[in-house]
Amino acid sequence: MNRSDKAAGRTIINAYRRAFAPLAELALPRLRVYHSGFTSNRVLAMTAQTNRQFLLAKRPVGAATRDTFTYQEVPVGTPGDGQVLVRNEYLSLDPAMRGWMNEGKSYIPPVGIGEVMRALGVGKVIASNTPKFAVGDYVNGALGVQDYFLGEPRGFYKVDPKLAPLPRYLSALGMTGMTAYFALLDTGAPKAGETVVISGAAGAVGSIAGQIAKLKGCRVVGIAGGADKCKFLVDELGFDAAIDYKSEDVPAALKRECPKGVDVYFDNVGGDILDAVLSRLALKARVVICGAISQYNNKEAVKGPANYLSLLVNRARMEGFVVMDHAANFAAAGQEMAGWMAQGKLKSKEDIVEGLETFPETLMKLFNGENFGKLVLKVS
Repeated sequence: MNRSDKAAGRTIINAYRRAFAPLAELALPRLRVYHSGFTSNRVLAMTAQTNRQFLLAKRPVGAATRDTFTYQEVPVGTPGDGQVLVRNEYLSLDPAMRGWMNEGKSYIPPVGIGEVMRALGVGKVIASNTPKFAVGDYVNGALGVQDYFLGEPRGFYKVDPKLAPLPRYLSALGMTGMTAYFALLDTGAPKAGETVVISGAAGAVGSIAGQIAKLKGCRVVGIAGGADKCKFLVDELGFDAAIDYKSEDVPAALKRECPKGVDVYFDNVGGDILDAVLSRLALKARVVICGAISQYNNKEAVKGPANYLSLLVNRARMEGFVVMDHAANFAAAGQEMAGWMAQGKLKSKEDIVEGLETFPETLMKLFNGENFGKLVLKVS
């Protein structure tokens, strides 16, 4: 790395240390539907523009479809005291969005019927009535599935498109990266020389977690669907091996690639693959339940692990993970992640689909295994 590269790297690292600091107070608020009537006589030229929105119309049973949402177009309002108006540029599409549609106890309140569908995103401030953000600032926050966000910028933070492409702030340098970092290092606690297995390994979180495990000196085995994804994991991201669950016998492949057992299992899918890995646990193994995408659209009861007694036999631990539990440490983690990227040690792949109008169908790419990397929706 030459001197200019090192200087650029230090700039990025310092920027992310500052950027992630506000995330310690981040919450994902309910998104109000603002119509022009809410702005009283505070009408700017922006009100002539249209805000396309997707609202949650009903609680889906099984997979979400276009009928799950109400599409509407409303005039763009103007910010009141303490508010901003953001033109959304990119939205993060995540498996967690399916869970946010469900009623019931969870780590975050569900999206209300008639509310704008919740989504993290990045966009540009085009009007501001708060000293925290100026017109022209780019921000990351819970913007919602719409063209414009209007409201209080709770938990928002600034990002710099000169330092990294905007979609990157929704992947490795955003909440996806934080999830991979803390789920692996804090909950999984891998040690150099151990074997780490990651399901959904070509997805947003899995691909980052696997690279971090390699940086920590582990043998990393990824499970993904399709030859192209498996080749990418090994050839591009440096995984030691990859298992194609679509064409291979997963239990046999795990025995081949993990002859001494699995020390850390980073689970993103649940179901049959979780059961297969449980049968290969090493003594004192750690199982990180980061997601269970194979179960989110079940119309019946979620399928639990049948091989759970392996936890007893191997004195292993299985633990759930929610990224916001670690918000106080986001700044330090973001700094380290940015440093790895600046040094070329960490790669990020984004799968970008264009057009807000495609939202319902694009979201389903996650559950059909069609995304390759972090799924991002380009708004316009």
